[in-house]
Amino acid sequence: ADELGAALTAETGRLLRQSVESAHVAASILEEAATTGLGAAGRTLAGASSAVDVVRREPHGVVAVVTPWNDPFPAAAGLLAAALVTGNTVVHKPSERCPDAGWRMARLVAEALPPGVLEVVNGDGATGAAIVADPRVALVAQVGSSATGRRIASVVGARGGRVLLENGGKDPLVVDAGVDPRWAAEQIATGAFTNSGQLCTSVERVYVHEDVADAVVAELVRIAQAMTVGDPRDDATDLGPMVDAEQLAVVDAQVRGAVEAGARVLAGGAPLDRPGAWYPPTVVDGCPDDVDLLTEETFGPVAAVRRVASFDQALRLADAGRYGLAATVLTPDMANALRAAEELEVGTVKVNAVFGGAPGGSADPRRDSGAGAGYGPDLLSAMTVLKAIHLEAAPRP
Repeated sequence: ADELGAALTAETGRLLRQSVESAHVAASILEEAATTGLGAAGRTLAGASSAVDVVRREPHGVVAVVTPWNDPFPAAAGLLAAALVTGNTVVHKPSERCPDAGWRMARLVAEALPPGVLEVVNGDGATGAAIVADPRVALVAQVGSSATGRRIASVVGARGGRVLLENGGKDPLVVDAGVDPRWAAEQIATGAFTNSGQLCTSVERVYVHEDVADAVVAELVRIAQAMTVGDPRDDATDLGPMVDAEQLAVVDAQVRGAVEAGARVLAGGAPLDRPGAWYPPTVVDGCPDDVDLLTEETFGPVAAVRRVASFDQALRLADAGRYGLAATVLTPDMANALRAAEELEVGTVKVNAVFGGAPGGSADPRRDSGAGAGYGPDLLSAMTVLKAIHLEAAPRP
């Protein structure tokens, strides 16, 4: 885990302690799949007494696994484990932004397998495109951007293959009236600033009830201003650099666009003047609904706040847009919690905890956030194809 963590931090700037922890999470995912994979079996049907009818699960064959740079170990572990435990062979392409970390983890998995069962191919988008277009690849499982996911779906669908996609998100967090402001601010900060906001399920939009908005925003600003931005290998650091200048430019452009439209920066709000891609924890209040900071994926350490007059309005705004990966609701009202879980068109709803979930859970991303189960036993099922078999005895001559 230490070796993997150091490699990931060197390539992406993620805090070392978080990189090491993500390697441990990946190991747990592999162990879980080795156990639950035994349940990816078929079933016997109640047919005619003179026949045997069964449905069996078979591997697709060759599965391509394409994984991202921002949280590569758990993402790769989940897909690799599910594909392998169900009998497939795998071609794995890690992100070109973390080729060393991706290769190191895949090498550890490959050491436990017969030669050729898991192959790792490093390269840029052209390399990935060649893998995806290859007709020998029966299934492509990708975690990454929505734009890449759409291209993969188009290419693979045109040749009759199958896809599993977990793509971009614009995850909302709703703060209901009656919550403790400090606790709510801590939840927002955790969701928005962890890994410099570069997680698939980072909090990117915050809808705060006006009854608690002033107190919540004040606490959030206090937290952001108190965070230490620095060397990701230092235990005292709260926020490391962003992955590269390209991603920093996206974040900076969205924040500046929101300010030009009338939003107010209360903390951070501009790149730091130091070598590398450094952006501070940022709080932007009063965001108009149509700015990119509230509609397009940001992938940076920005808490974009929109104040609302009611829980109804918060749910309506949270459910707007083209993404549907996950959402968080902070509320003391269980009726509101259950309503949010029912009404929000997302794959995962988290109530009163910005991160969390039990092993074995499954979720289907909605809208432009992907297609297909991303976790648990349902992912194992997606890594197989069904075959029905009807068997009768031949008549005796």
